[in-house]
Amino acid sequence: RASRPLFKSIDRKAINARPTYKAFLNLLDNYERCVGRAEKVTSEERKEEGIFLDALMKTQCIQYAHKWLAKKGYSSSDPKKFREQLWRIWFKMYARKGRNPDSSGFEHVFVGEERDGKIIGCHNWIQIWREEQRGNLNYLGYIYPKRRGYETDEDENIMTIQFEWKDGKDDNTFELKPVTTSFVGVSPEFEVALYTMCFLAGKKENIIDIGPYVLNIKCYAIARNQINYLS
Repeated sequence: RASRPLFKSIDRKAINARPTYKAFLNLLDNYERCVGRAEKVTSEERKEEGIFLDALMKTQCIQYAHKWLAKKGYSSSDPKKFREQLWRIWFKMYARKGRNPDSSGFEHVFVGEERDGKIIGCHNWIQIWREEQRGNLNYLGYIYPKRRGYETDEDENIMTIQFEWKDGKDDNTFELKPVTTSFVGVSPEFEVALYTMCFLAGKKENIIDIGPYVLNIKCYAIARNQINYLS
């Protein structure tokens, strides 16, 4: 275990005051973590998805992504149709293991899943912070990112870490995430916009420049019934 927690201090009031952050947090407990177990989506959970999407559509990040994707021919210029497209990409369930729908793009990328005793996905700093605060995540260490033309310091927006995540059982079993990389301090709308653009218009590996970083955003697709889902 690392000698100190990953997150020293987060302003909870500031997070809850932002509509997309608040709506994002409400989604994080909607999923069955174990791959292979069918998800049971309630009407309340669908409502929470809608609130999140509505909040996203009001942000500059998503509006920019929509305009760019529509111009390139990957999305409709109609905001309602683009919202529907976002729902399909992020929240439509598909079968990752077996035949029953047990996963979604949102669950894999932002929440994380467990498969064969190891954690897969889970690339979001808010989810990692939330689980660490609850005592469910054991932070094991980090690797500093390489910054183009800058010295590495404590003001990083990219982190590569290793952690163990409690599986929720009474025996306090923790499951390992050998390595995960995520942004730090960025908004949910920034990540949804970026990953949506990469998924629709990019390739499996997408080399992009963001500030001092040169990043490889990997977008995997899983085909089910001739439809590609974000994986």
